[in-house]
Amino acid sequence: MVRGARAQPTKLGEALYRHGLQLDLLESELAVTLLGGTPHAATVSVAVNADSLATWMNPALTEFSRTNGQALEVLADDQDHTSHWLKTGRVLGAVTTQAQAVQGCRVIPLGVMVYRATASPAFMKQRFPKGPVAAAFRAAPVLAYDRRDLLHEQFVKDLGMRYQSPPTHYLPSPESIVKACLGGVGWSVNPEPLVAHHIARHKLVELSPGRSVKVPLYWQCWSMSSHTLDTLTDVLKRHAAEELSSSG
Repeated sequence: MVRGARAQPTKLGEALYRHGLQLDLLESELAVTLLGGTPHAATVSVAVNADSLATWMNPALTEFSRTNGQALEVLADDQDHTSHWLKTGRVLGAVTTQAQAVQGCRVIPLGVMVYRATASPAFMKQRFPKGPVAAAFRAAPVLAYDRRDLLHEQFVKDLGMRYQSPPTHYLPSPESIVKACLGGVGWSVNPEPLVAHHIARHKLVELSPGRSVKVPLYWQCWSMSSHTLDTLTDVLKRHAAEELSSSG
């Protein structure tokens, strides 16, 4: 361990921890094969981006838990950073934007998460009276998940403008961000499944109608022979196919 205000494992420590998790999982499955019944309390740890957890992934994890009978530990993070948990050996698998396999892992494409830039009608009237122009983006408050969330910056750049760091509210919950948008706190780039019905009811409006940010998602998990991982992978693939877009 590297000692400090918060102890951190060394590279060797990460490798030992990963090895221990793999042994725990395999021993659990072996016990089922030899003795029957359900696995012992080997916890299945996964890293998931918060937007997936708030939309399509929760039903998938619920199904897995009911059918496989194992405890789950879900670590929420930004989709661009969930693969870090795999690299450190902290989790069995991760939903990530990283298409290149982490060493020792396999990669399965899940689909594309579509995002819409939205705000309340009153906010649009006050802050964007001339539409989505550069001057308005400089001054209008924006809502983001955390300081690593760059989807709003990408949206502005996709419109052909330079991003200039407007006032930013940070709320580490996709649902809370949508509620803040509804309340007129700011504008944000939200997962389409969370805002589609609000747009249809005119409670939210799109900053640039028809324009979206599309983020491909992948499932990465350890490359090992495991019934648990195979079952989890199949469940995630099926639910993702039902809820995510099939192309970018």
